Amino acid sequence: MTAAATTTPPTLPTVAPTTSTARCPLPGAATSRAVIDLGAIAHNGSLLAQAAGVPWMAVVKADAYGHGLGPVALTALSAGASWLGVAQLAEALTLRSLLDEAGVPRPAGEPSGRAPRVLTWLLPVMDPARAAAQDSPLRAALAADLDLSVSSLSQLDALLAAVRAQGIPARLHLKVDTGMSRGGAMEEDLPALAAALKRAVDEGTVDVVGLWSHLSRADEPTSSSTEEHLGRYRGAERIVREAGLNPPIHHLAATGGLLWHPGARMDLVRVGIGLYGLSPDPRVATSAELGLRPAMRLESALVQVKRIDAGQAVSYGGTWSAPADRWVGLVPLGYSDGVPRAASSAGPVGVGGLRTSIVGRVCMDQVVIDLGPARDETGAPLPAPAAVGDTVVLWGAPGSSEQEAIPTADEWAQACGTINYEIVTRLGARIPRCYIGADSGGDYALP
Repeated sequence: MTAAATTTPPTLPTVAPTTSTARCPLPGAATSRAVIDLGAIAHNGSLLAQAAGVPWMAVVKADAYGHGLGPVALTALSAGASWLGVAQLAEALTLRSLLDEAGVPRPAGEPSGRAPRVLTWLLPVMDPARAAAQDSPLRAALAADLDLSVSSLSQLDALLAAVRAQGIPARLHLKVDTGMSRGGAMEEDLPALAAALKRAVDEGTVDVVGLWSHLSRADEPTSSSTEEHLGRYRGAERIVREAGLNPPIHHLAATGGLLWHPGARMDLVRVGIGLYGLSPDPRVATSAELGLRPAMRLESALVQVKRIDAGQAVSYGGTWSAPADRWVGLVPLGYSDGVPRAASSAGPVGVGGLRTSIVGRVCMDQVVIDLGPARDETGAPLPAPAAVGDTVVLWGAPGSSEQEAIPTADEWAQACGTINYEIVTRLGARIPRCYIGADSGGDYALP
């Protein structure tokens, strides 16, 4: 298979490196921030693209995995991404507006195919009458020049109604279920769907440009699951071809697939978690082992430091008590900000050179951290090892002078019994994102 013209990397501004956080102050009344290193984003994208050897899609769904949709999307394009991918249509429409504001050309105005394309794959459910209405989100998707995914006859019927009302053909990627048992057409339903798509192609109402699917266990290099997925995908290809369709773009691999399953790379790879400097499975290979640089650093400040007596309970429910006289600090981040409640008495934090953890339950807006003993072995008082205003880092990328004190998103995931994807993606909207490591240059300005 060969890459389609629409996957040629666009000519976009070069990312200029910088490491200063001076232009990343806490805005207004905020007490915490997520520092996003766009230079790391560019590095990760370029590294993974080199490993894949084919055009790549930057997956920027869920507000770019919590890192910020607009800045990450433009940085990825400057690093060579020729596609952007988001899950929900509302995200795709927002992304298109951001790209338009930044001066990124739309594919419709670039006959050479060098403008980036946007794919979205979770469309709202609606009947044909609603799809054809003036305010239909499907009509908005067509007007926004988005690539859309289809997996069923009912989705296709709604899309065709929108096409006829809007007067713009749809660019479609046919998604097949190769074993995830999630989205995608099942094998028994595929012949009828492919035949309907062929009729629509002949009518000039759609252009089927892609055939795609997801891998369920790509982060397990020794599993036979990916080979089973590939076999089902090849079967789907045959069915689609027999219906008279020949999509020019085939894509199956996300980060795990492109790293550990070369046969899944095909014409296009979808770079998700790796773009943000995190490994699909640190047990297989860590970010450092893969050469990736974590892009998010979540930091706050101590707003209170106090000494508590031995036996004193901390936070709701009294689930943790001081084993001796201790210094503790208050950090204004909680589960409403995305700090998992599962991090209670577990989430690691760094304060200067001190590596410590949350103690007691995570509250809605704040956590308490252990700052160490308040008395030495003789019983003499010890000074507090940290002061109000000191920076507290919950997770980030090791590499500064406080390297030993900076926890990683992987360590947080392990402490909370989850995955690094969830740790960064769930970060709340009230945490301001600020950006270092890359500047715009040329025609397209970072928001």
